[in-house]
Amino acid sequence: MSRIGKLPVKVPSGVSIKLEDQTLFVKGPKGELSHTFPNQIRIKVDGEQISVEKISDTREQQALHGLVRSLIANMVEGVSSGFNKTLEIGGVGYRAAKKGKGLEVSVGYSKPVVVEPVNGIDFDVPIPTRIVVTGCDKQLVGKVAAEIRAIRPPEPYKGKGIRYMNEHIRRKVGKTAK
Repeated sequence: MSRIGKLPVKVPSGVSIKLEDQTLFVKGPKGELSHTFPNQIRIKVDGEQISVEKISDTREQQALHGLVRSLIANMVEGVSSGFNKTLEIGGVGYRAAKKGKGLEVSVGYSKPVVVEPVNGIDFDVPIPTRIVVTGCDKQLVGKVAAEIRAIRPPEPYKGKGIRYMNEHIRRKVGKTAK
């Protein structure tokens, strides 16, 4: 067996951490998150640092080691500064508007599509063709943004639809008249 690795995560000020059994609770100015981690990985909280240690050096534990460290780092970053995903809407007459806490998206269907708010996720519409999804849970922000994009994914001929900011759509050439 080779040496057993240790990956530290630094905790910024204003973030409190509590570890009960294998469940980690992280609380900060943007919200609070909790996650239960597998028993194959040992987690220790030492003041302003969380250390993640693997018990043995198997292939599965090496994979879990990095995953658990990334999940904890994302939890700490999420409650301290938060995450956001920006979506752009392209197409004539396509737009979005905030309705209460929810979102109303008009993208060429007979009726506008209403997206209900998820607990811990906020929507912002700075201009009618841009949607910003924010929250403290990185996985949930990505999931909600993907669900909004799935309402009308960008099509390759005219590029109309909902896409991520700076996402490149490979365009196809249409039919040519003979």
